Order: sequence, then structure tokens, then C-alpha cells
Amino acid sequence: MRICVPTEIKNNEYRVALTPAGVHDLVASGHDVFVQRGAGAGSSMSDAEYEDAGATLLDDPADLWARAELLLKVKEPIASEYPYFRDDLVLFTYLHLAADRTLTDRLVEGGVTAIAYETVQLPGGGLPLLAPMSEVAGRLAPTVGAATLMRSAGGLGLLMSGVPGTRPATVTIIGGGVAGANSAYIAAGLGADVTIFDTNIARLRFLDDHFQGRVKTAASNPLDLDRAVVASDLVIGSVLIPGAKAPKLVTNDMVARMRPGSVLVDIAVDQGGCFADTHPTTHAEPTFPVHGSVFYCVANMPGAVPNTSTSALTNATMPYIRRIAALGWQDALRSDPALAAGLNTTGGHIVNAGVATAHGLDSRAVAEVLG
Repeated sequence: MRICVPTEIKNNEYRVALTPAGVHDLVASGHDVFVQRGAGAGSSMSDAEYEDAGATLLDDPADLWARAELLLKVKEPIASEYPYFRDDLVLFTYLHLAADRTLTDRLVEGGVTAIAYETVQLPGGGLPLLAPMSEVAGRLAPTVGAATLMRSAGGLGLLMSGVPGTRPATVTIIGGGVAGANSAYIAAGLGADVTIFDTNIARLRFLDDHFQGRVKTAASNPLDLDRAVVASDLVIGSVLIPGAKAPKLVTNDMVARMRPGSVLVDIAVDQGGCFADTHPTTHAEPTFPVHGSVFYCVANMPGAVPNTSTSALTNATMPYIRRIAALGWQDALRSDPALAAGLNTTGGHIVNAGVATAHGLDSRAVAEVLG
């Protein structure tokens, strides 16, 4: 199979979809791998490393997309890449279509077979291709939150840990999944007073046991969440419903009652965000004010640490890439229900109920399109 890896062109996106080690693995299995020259530079992975691993380097992105039977990316295609869409292309990347009607329409119009990392789902509900980036984003959130709390960044001028005789930051984390748990790990390590909210009591029991009292847990309900958010110095939103838009749990009114200079970090921004006032920002301009508080809503947070993120992502995606390359996308999906759950569009149809519901469109069942 011809497998192609373009350079990511989204603002401040330095990750690449495949490491040189991943290239070596695929070439050794008999596949042709084409990598756009410079694609790995942002992740500190040189062209020479890719060539040594067996990749063919190409300069022209149009040439690279045209050659691809399977195209691997990190972030969703942006407008300048839409002309490359065609009906015999298999695209494997993060898509987050529930929050992007334009991209959804263009993938459907182009007949692209688009498989989304974030909706590949194991029988127990785990999201194996979202988990590594959720870990990275979760661990970054308290770090960027701590930096934004500094007065020079617009925050109230509070040190996360405090010092003897002063209070630490009060941190509320909404959602106790992979990202939320990793946020709690770092925030507690920084010395903050941390509470995790979740609706899943079994998950809260697990977190309570895991953190051994270093983090508080709370069953999420509107009244208690309102009180906690308003009293917080830093709020981290990490709520995820696979394939669907995130619920808006932090209202504008709640933000209006927060202490001026408080910080809100929305990890769920790719899925529309779980704060009412969320809109995507970039690493170049990461924050914006709301009622005196500061929102950090960067849509590709793991892109800030691309060397770590690229390696973690390739580790997770390689088993699925191998399967698609060896069997073709249809047989690969037939043989693996988890991978089949990742199919979002094919043949001019939406094949994901969450995406269809988000946009008020019809969808077809995976079993139907796979015959």
C-alpha cells in the first residue's frame, strides 16, 4: 500500500503522524511510505532519519496527497487541503467532525473514507487513539494554567503551590477520564488544592483510591459544580462524549461570578468545548478574556510538545495502521470492531451517529457500508 505523511500546516502544529521507527516498520512489511520533506522537523525528527528508515521524501504536498492510498495526519485537514480530497482516498487522523460542519460537508462531497482517531473505541468504551493525546493535554493543562495565573499573563497573580503561610490555588477539574486524571496528577504535584467532578461514581471511587487523598472527588451536579467553579482559581474542562459535541457545563453567569484573574482551560475545545464561552484559539494567541477571567482554549495543545506527542501517537496508531495497510480499509474494519467505530465518512455518507446528530444530518450504519 502507498502510505503518505504530509507536513502539518495548522497554526503552531509541530507534530507528525509517523515517526521514523513507524516508517521502518511499514517499509519492512512491504509498503511504500512517502513523507513530505520537513514533516518531522517540528518534532525534532530529521529528513535523514526518515530516509534511513526507508521513506521516500517528496517536496510537493499535492503530489504526496495524489499518491496516497492511505494518508496519515495528526490534525484535521484545513481549507487549503480540501482540494486534495477524492473518493479513493483513505484518511486516518483526528477529525472532531461534530464541531466542524464545513469539514464534514467537504469530506462527504469528496467521497473520502475518513477514519477518526478519536472515535476508534474498544468494547469497554476505551478510546485507545485519543488516550495518548488526552494524557499529554491533561498534563499540559495545569502547566499552562499555572503560567496563565501569573499577573503578566492576565491572571490574578497566584502561585499554584503557594508558599508557607499562603494558600495554594483552588483547582476544579470537570471530567475524570484520561485527561482529567492526568490534569489532577500534575495539579496535585504542583501543590494545588484539587477537586475532580464526574458523573460516574465508579470512576470517582477509582480516582479516590488512586490518589490516596491527595485529590478530592465529587459527584457532578449543577448546584455543586456551580459552587466549585465560582470558588476556583483554575478550572480545567475535560468532558468528552465520543464523536459528539461536549456539553456546556460552565455557563457565562458562572464565569461572571468568578474571582477576576481566574483561569479556565478547555481541553474539550476540539469537540466544541464544555464552557459556554469557549472558542478555539492557537498557540500564537492562546487566551481571551471573559468577565475578567482568562480562557485558554488552544485546539491542539499537544502540538506544543511535539517530540513527546508524536512518539506517543505513533505508538498507539501503529497497530491500526498495520491492519489497514495489510488488509485494506474494508477488511480491516470488518475484522476489528474498535477500528470500525472510527469510520466517520465514506462514499458520500456520514457513518457516525454522533456527527450526524450534531449537524442534524442522516447517517448510515457501519455494517451497511461494509456490506
